[in-house]
Amino acid sequence: MTLSMVLALVWALTANVLAMIPSRDDHWSRAYVLIAAGIPLLGFVTYQNGPWIGLLALMAGMSVLRWPVRHLGRWVVSRFDRGT
Repeated sequence: MTLSMVLALVWALTANVLAMIPSRDDHWSRAYVLIAAGIPLLGFVTYQNGPWIGLLALMAGMSVLRWPVRHLGRWVVSRFDRGT
């Protein structure tokens, strides 16, 4: 297993442990840290293992951080909905 895949698994394990700890801000501060660490890690996974494995890692990260993805989708739809 490559170094990038080991780091991605550590990232996923850390994200799950952080999700179990109670938070006053609904885990948003932790989500920002996970996103900031996950974007370069996703590039590293894609570089070492190819685009298909990178896409699978992206999908895994999106399933862990589904609420920020949902909020981003709603924001994008609202930005394009105003123009019509």
